[in-house]
Amino acid sequence: MTIKVGDKIPSVKLMTMTADGPKPITTDDVFKGKKVVLFALPGAFTPTCSAKHLPGFVEKFSALKGKGVDTIACLSVNDAFVMGAWGKDQKVGDKVLMLADGSGDFTKAVGLELDLTDRGLGKRSQRYAMVVDNGMVKTVNVEAAGAFEVSSADAVLKTL
Repeated sequence: MTIKVGDKIPSVKLMTMTADGPKPITTDDVFKGKKVVLFALPGAFTPTCSAKHLPGFVEKFSALKGKGVDTIACLSVNDAFVMGAWGKDQKVGDKVLMLADGSGDFTKAVGLELDLTDRGLGKRSQRYAMVVDNGMVKTVNVEAAGAFEVSSADAVLKTL
């Protein structure tokens, strides 16, 4: 079942890259007591994800913070090394928390898995964005296959 407005974010362990290497981070660490914009995408270093999705949130960082957002987080079914390298490549700095859902546990738990096995990419995440307030989903915008509209930083800003 796909996560919906009013649902609680599932408790899952993710990974993030730090100066000391990969570090576990729980969804409670990310969402508890905070207003979070979480956007997810099929893969690091992929065309739309690298050219539009992630850069849009880096660019709109101040506008999102101005709307009361505590954390902007990017999630993909990639490992922490890849997410860390992609964050450096995209110059996210401290603006976007890069979350690795390497085994797809979070993606499966929210019901937003995307099977790209036929393209050689395996199981990935659908492209979406959600606003979460203290662990409760306030908005969730899932893209149609191949689209990039409702999960953009501009679209999220309109919902805040």
